[in-house]
Parts: sequence; structure tokens; C-alpha cells
Amino acid sequence: MSPPLIREDSLCPCYFFYGEEPFIASQFIDRVKEILVDKDLEDNSVEKFRLEEHSWSEIIDLARTVPFFTSRRLITVEISETREAKLSATEKNLLNEYFQTCSAQTVMVVIFSGKVKKSTPLVKFFSSLPSSSVVLEEMKPLKGRALLSWIEKQFLVYNKEPTFDAAKRLAEIAGNNLGRIHNEIEKIVTYVGEKKQIELDDINQISGWVKSFLEWEIAESLEKGDYEQSLIVLDKLLNKEGTRPEYILGTFSRFFSNLLLAKLLLSEKNKERKAIFREFKPQILEKFGDFYTRKFNEFFSLVEGLSLADLNRFLAKLEEIDLQIKTSSLSLQTLLEGFLFEYCRFLGEDRVIWRGRR
Repeated sequence: MSPPLIREDSLCPCYFFYGEEPFIASQFIDRVKEILVDKDLEDNSVEKFRLEEHSWSEIIDLARTVPFFTSRRLITVEISETREAKLSATEKNLLNEYFQTCSAQTVMVVIFSGKVKKSTPLVKFFSSLPSSSVVLEEMKPLKGRALLSWIEKQFLVYNKEPTFDAAKRLAEIAGNNLGRIHNEIEKIVTYVGEKKQIELDDINQISGWVKSFLEWEIAESLEKGDYEQSLIVLDKLLNKEGTRPEYILGTFSRFFSNLLLAKLLLSEKNKERKAIFREFKPQILEKFGDFYTRKFNEFFSLVEGLSLADLNRFLAKLEEIDLQIKTSSLSLQTLLEGFLFEYCRFLGEDRVIWRGRR
């Protein structure tokens, strides 16, 4: 399933997504932003709500106001499956009234994620609203041929074409989690460079066990703040395995981006720690006992110990390194060795409470 096709002149006042695959809604929101929102004015054009923390009255009050600095506004409303999915009579009247005469200046995207059925009262209510005002989309998990077709379309966005065996292998490795598959596709596209056709061997080399193990080694050395081990892993990747510099730099960036995202999820208190850990470390299962506990503690020691400013600083430094390797004669190895020295020294200055360190 793909998000509904949209153009600026045909945007509907509201899109209601429900189901188990929220990445479909996430992709749709990104497309709406491209059409509707000036990146320089995104803070003034996009408003995010969680129904656990806000009321429909607050959301509709904002939707009715004229946006400042921009002509159009995007409002996103996230609803957890755990919330009682019912509306009071007052809320029904409020929403009915709004969607009968809703503002053309506001586009609202509602995401009701989880194992949500069509018979759920909230879904039934939104399906009863005028189709000219509300578009309903079920976010079904993709399987079989539908999943392979989705993978092919994602590659086409980058002007790449996977063979059938390559798409099938990617589905075997990443499962049917569309967000995870999308991340893998970005890695693959970066790794293959100008190559147009994605073959089975590309998937095995980039997303298979070999590359997963190398990424594991990078993450392991960064989590421990072990400078010497980090240098050994970096040298192995660059000089012995011949791994592309773009792939290595991307792996470093994903490590810190994942910590940043996990920190935000933790601060929002919308997910339990185990659910957050499972999202970023799906290969580490609770049944692994003491190993699971150790990796769990190591991960959250960094998530909690590093501030948002720290993480953003490390990501900015990696962006600077990316620019330097493109515009100077400095090698990636030299630049990353300097980065690792600063990072590991930072961890050693007791700014991070590290449960897993020696």
C-alpha cells in the first residue's frame, strides 16, 4: 500500500490513517511538507499533537485560526492504540461542525496506530464524515508480492532497479517493517553509487550478515567509548575490507541519530524502554539473558547520559567531516580518528554515567 497521491490544488482538509504500519503515514506527511511547507518556515507551518496530552478542542481551535507567516498549515495528530478510542457527544459535535466548514488553510493528518479495527468507534466516526473533507487510509502491513512491489517502488525513487531476487532477499533480512526497509534502501543506494541495477550480491554485501557484523563492531566500539578498539575497527573497514567511505560515515551518523531519536522517544514517554530498545536493536532478544541486560543498560546509559546538545554536536561534526572529504585532500580515516579521539575523551570525562565500562 502506498500513501494517497496528492497535489497542492487537491489536498483534502483531513487524512485519517489507522493500522499497524505507521511508516505509510510518515511518508505521506513528508510529501505534504514538500508540497505545503517552506523549510525555512516549518516551525510556523507544522503543529504536532498527541491526543494523550491534548484535547480535540485545542486541536480544532488551532485549525480554525489563520496561520502566521504562511498561507497553509499542517497539523498532525497522533493517537495511541492504548488510548480509549471513543469520542464524547461534545467532541463529535465539535468535529462534525469543523469538517462541515473546515478551513482551506489547514491540512490535518490523524494517525491512529496499532492493531486498530474498522469497527473501532473512532474509525467509524471519521468514516462517517464527508468524503470531501476526510480521506481514510488503512495502514496494513505488507506481505508477499505487495511488499516486493513496495520495495521496487522505493528503489525507483533513487533511479535504481532491484532484481526480483534482490528485493526478495532484502525482505528476508529486514522483515516487513517498512521503516527498517527504507533505512536499508538508503544504505544500499549510498553504497552502490552510480550503479543502476541492484543485484542479489549487493544486498548480501550491504544488508546481509557481513555488513551487519561490521556495523555491530562500529556500534560496539562507540558504545564502550573504547578508542583503541574503534581505531582497529576503522582500519579494518577501510584498509582490509575495502568498505566504501560513504558507508562508514553513514554508519557513524546513524549511530548518533538513533541515540538522538531514542532520547526524544524516551522524553515523550510514549513508549516503554523495552519497546524503544527493540526498535533500535531488534537482533538482541530478551531471551539472551545477561547479554540482553548488558546491552540494554549500555544503550540507555548513552541515551540518558548524552544531552541533546551533545548528540547534535557530534552529528554536526560528522556533517563537517562529510564536507571535508568532498572538498579537501584529507582522508576519511584521518578525520574519523580525530573525531573518535574527541568522542572517547568526552565519555572519559565522567559526563556520561556508564554502567558498562570497566
